[in-house]
Amino acid sequence: MLAPDSFVHTDTLIIGAGQAGLAAAYFLQQAQVSSILLEQAPTIGAQWASRYDSLRLFSPAWASGLPGLPWPGSQRRYPTKDEAAAYLRRYAAHFGFDVRLNEQVVRLRAAGPYAFEVTAASGTRYAAQRVIVCTGGLATPKIPAWASALAPDVLQLHSSAYQRPGQLPGTGPVAVVGSGNSAVQIAADVAATGRPVYIAYDERTKAMPNNTLMWVTLQSLGLLQASRHGLVGGFMHGQPEPVVADALRTLRRFTNAHFIGRATGVAGASIEGQRRATPPLRAVVWATGFRPDYSWIELPIIQADGLPRHHRGLSEPAGLAFLGLPWLDSRGSALMGGVAHDARRVVKQLLRAESAVERKKGN
Repeated sequence: MLAPDSFVHTDTLIIGAGQAGLAAAYFLQQAQVSSILLEQAPTIGAQWASRYDSLRLFSPAWASGLPGLPWPGSQRRYPTKDEAAAYLRRYAAHFGFDVRLNEQVVRLRAAGPYAFEVTAASGTRYAAQRVIVCTGGLATPKIPAWASALAPDVLQLHSSAYQRPGQLPGTGPVAVVGSGNSAVQIAADVAATGRPVYIAYDERTKAMPNNTLMWVTLQSLGLLQASRHGLVGGFMHGQPEPVVADALRTLRRFTNAHFIGRATGVAGASIEGQRRATPPLRAVVWATGFRPDYSWIELPIIQADGLPRHHRGLSEPAGLAFLGLPWLDSRGSALMGGVAHDARRVVKQLLRAESAVERKKGN
């Protein structure tokens, strides 16, 4: 057993064993480069498993696989969140990746190019030539500051803590605040119980179809992989994130679901929207997104928005990279079925750049 103050050495350290980390491990393994994955949760796929019960992937199984292992069962279905967690566990076991669970990283520092030191909360320290950070951008729930002015008897939950309608007290009105897919799905989940639901939703948000034809079109035209640094990807990046049209239609069918426009503030126990205010509420679910948290990275690369400075995933000093962030390079960068495109390129560029440095040293 290693002493807490000793180093565990590896060629590449991957921080985070979700879909991005596993995709990175796959391409490193294909290149015959050793890696260790550090995962703060007690099991792989814990983030998926912890989400609300009704959550499903927004893409069919055939468009959601990681490289080298298709989903089991029907490829046309839209997998549940529990199936997603099970698939990630199966994927890691199938390829025999070295995953260290319950290992939360509390410090990353660089001793120089291709020389990194990582410290875990357990006290174990790791040394690696390369580090790929795959923790994503969903670290800290984001709730408007004015939410604190809501009446204290109104239960407030962030979408990350919402599981099912039964969590919400009573039978009175509930508000769901947000303009993304989670907001729409959660609002429909609650509306299905029959209680009044008020959706603070920006109705300028575009809706996209979610069927086989759409996914075939996206894949065949390469739209999910179009770099935001190019013409097509740059245009897509400048547009608001769309929601799935089927989920929005389902929500609009409920006569007890009321759209109030984008939320602008609170008054007592009510949420004020651009179109109208809610009646006094029993509960609010904030589906308002997340903030990243890279406070553990002791390098001058974290920007004012909390995100790391990088170019298509490659950062500084040499040997450091990021994967799995929304729009890291393209619309597919944070999707289970799209992250492999970035992972293949980033791993290839990391290894090629280091080889060039070694050749230069040898001359």
